Amino acid sequence: MVFDPLDAPHDRSHFIEWYKRTTEWSEGHTYDDPKVTTNALRAWYEDIRRMFPNMNGPGAPSDDELERYGHRITDYSIGKHAIYAAFAWSVAEDAYQAVRETAVAHKVGFYDVSGDEGDGEIYFPGDQLRPPSQGGWRKISKEFQEMTKQ
Repeated sequence: MVFDPLDAPHDRSHFIEWYKRTTEWSEGHTYDDPKVTTNALRAWYEDIRRMFPNMNGPGAPSDDELERYGHRITDYSIGKHAIYAAFAWSVAEDAYQAVRETAVAHKVGFYDVSGDEGDGEIYFPGDQLRPPSQGGWRKISKEFQEMTKQ
């Protein structure tokens, strides 16, 4: 997930509470249109969707184009202050790196939702990036990558 660093609290426990409220998706709009979010999050989205196109909403590939993108098609939930992206396991490794790098470039926050035991990285612009996650999700992603090669 990427987020507006001006809206999210820096304290971890308060951040997790904010995250839970945010992902209730109760803002009263559709969650597939980048027009509802901040300029910085919209710029992040425009960059990341070139690599991982949105399966829904404005700019989504047509049915004819879907095969071209394969597992890179991504489900985004776009809120006013956060964008949650659900990637296929087979591209999780690439997506993790791309999301982090693009978040830093656009000066938005990054939360490794799939981090083990609730200890996922929470990055705010200006923070020192933690070493890349070694969470259990990496094993699952590797298994899916190996399955898709067969």
